[in-house]
Amino acid sequence: MAIKFPKWGQVLLLAMFFFIPTTVRAESSYYTGRVTIIFSEGVNPDPTFNETFQRVNVRLNNGPDAGKDEMIEYATTANAFEQQKLAVGDSVIVTKSIIPEQPGYIILDKLRIPGVLIGLAVFFLLAIIFGGIRGFTSLFGLAASLGILAFGVIPAIMAGHDALTVSVIGAFSIAVISILLAHGVNKRSGISLGATLVTLIGAVVFSLIAVALAKLSGSGTEEAVYLQIGSLPSLNLQGLLLGGMIIGTLGVLDDVTTAQVAAVEEIGIADSSLTRKELYTRGLRVGKEHIASLVNTLALAYAGASFPLFLLFAVNGGPPLWVILNAEYVMEEVVRAIVGGASLVIAVPISTFAAAWYYGKKH
Repeated sequence: MAIKFPKWGQVLLLAMFFFIPTTVRAESSYYTGRVTIIFSEGVNPDPTFNETFQRVNVRLNNGPDAGKDEMIEYATTANAFEQQKLAVGDSVIVTKSIIPEQPGYIILDKLRIPGVLIGLAVFFLLAIIFGGIRGFTSLFGLAASLGILAFGVIPAIMAGHDALTVSVIGAFSIAVISILLAHGVNKRSGISLGATLVTLIGAVVFSLIAVALAKLSGSGTEEAVYLQIGSLPSLNLQGLLLGGMIIGTLGVLDDVTTAQVAAVEEIGIADSSLTRKELYTRGLRVGKEHIASLVNTLALAYAGASFPLFLLFAVNGGPPLWVILNAEYVMEEVVRAIVGGASLVIAVPISTFAAAWYYGKKH
């Protein structure tokens, strides 16, 4: 008898495939190896290069030369030598050299995936231990979200569809699947989901207005420009920026709506005589504390992600501060924070009202 997987099961299987290390499904020209010997290391005598080098022996793990040893020169910047230099036992990613004068292999980077997978395993274990069944189901929601992004949103954008439209559809899909998988199919989840979807519509409106007011084109990062001048010349960078704001906002929105609905429900259980208006008022008091902490948390999250910008502000001899602040790559981060913060703020009264209407006593 053939086994039929449900639709969500297929999504989870795709998401699991997304996590398979690239060492397993790597392209044919990229291989892995292990450093076995450090022959020498030093500094480039030409000061204009500002680089150091190491001559190492790498034993290849796969590819046509698997098991063979290759002596490779690995160059790094002098300022970051101690952090980037190789040690015996390090795993590295190598590829065939395309320079005729230097045949053989070159080292692209250290192999970081195994270490990150260990961190993911610890995170999953902690989520299950302390989160119980909800922690376990939240992992399925996470896998589904990544699956939608990796196998739905990104391929659709690469196929030429409008980035904003695709991102909004993807965000709505992620909200539905992740909330129901993580929190179960119940009344609380239904109210939270409704509040989340309504707030997402508000986030779309906020992002359109904010990007128009700030006159952002979406070309504030090198990655976006590379996409447009490379394999996706018709890509709408502004739509990509807007789509990223929507999906980024959704990442925190789930926490706000579910927590607020749960708080209102518990208040209603504690005092079942409360009317809808009274329950809304009490729930909103809790929500205001939530807003106060969320605004600070969101600002610090964006500040941490853009920490090099703060150092750029402090560099002497550059343009005036107001010119730096006016740059598009700075304004993109500011607008992201504004859109995210505004969306989270309106999520509190929306989710509180929906929960109070359902759990409160008719006046």
